This record gives sequence, structure tokens and C-alpha cells, in this order.
Amino acid sequence: MRDSHTLIVMRHAKAGELPGGPDFERALRPRGERDSAAAGRWLASRGLQPDLVLCSAARRTRQTWQRLSKELGGEPEFAAEPELYQADAEEVAEVVRQTSEQVRTVLYVGHNPAAADLVGLLTGTEPDFPTAAIAVIALATDWASVLPGTGDLVASWAPRLAS
Repeated sequence: MRDSHTLIVMRHAKAGELPGGPDFERALRPRGERDSAAAGRWLASRGLQPDLVLCSAARRTRQTWQRLSKELGGEPEFAAEPELYQADAEEVAEVVRQTSEQVRTVLYVGHNPAAADLVGLLTGTEPDFPTAAIAVIALATDWASVLPGTGDLVASWAPRLAS
């Protein structure tokens, strides 16, 4: 069996409305900025450092990563993927399956329902997944073999649970 991999699934932080504007361009609210930074501190405190960040290309997801990364440190490979903007859980899983085997930990920053559905797809759980929520999934398989039920939820975090 290959060494295990870790997939960190994160829903973007709280964003504002953009009346009359495209959903794609919605920006983080101050609360979202704070929650993103807190998420970065939580990941750092647990030594959860991604090698690769797969991020929706939407403004609010990129801003979530920017705030989070300032607290997390490191310099992972980063990809803002337009196809992750309106992807469903299976489409996100397919992007994850394309990951190089040299990558040990992937952070996906995206949207609901895909983020929560991805956690459910891989672990068989139905998580409550508010904005800025994180699920850490251990995968005892190679990336190309990521299929429904192949992951174990090993940690989770949400801003309302933070002290």
C-alpha cells in the first residue's frame, strides 16, 4: 500500500453580496477575513501544511487563501482553477485525482454544496459545513484512486467552534 495522503477541504470564508454584479466577484466581508486568518492559525497549529492548493478562481476563494496563507506560512504550489467555481463534488474529486503522487497534502478551497458533498462522498459523513469550515481527510490510497468511501475524517474546524 502506498503512503497515505491528506486532503484538506475548506469552504470559502464569509463573503458579501454584490447587488447587480456577478457572483464570481463577491469579496470577503471583514468577518470572512478574520475567519480565514483563524483557519490558517488552526492549520499551522496542527502542522497541516499543504504541498498543493487547488482553489476555485472566484474572488472570495482566492481571498480566503490569501488571508489563510499569511498565517499558515510555507510556499505551496497554488492553482486557481476556473472549473472549480461551479463544480460538484465528483468534479472536484476528478481534479484531485489528477494530483501528482509527489504531493502529500492537498488543500481544496471551494464552495458549497461541493465542499460539504466532497467530504460526504469520501468519508460517508454529512458534515455541517458553514463558511470557512475545514475538514481534514486521511486517504490510504494514491490520488488517482480517490473514490467514494476511501477517506477518513480525522479533524475538522469551523469559526464558531474557535475560541
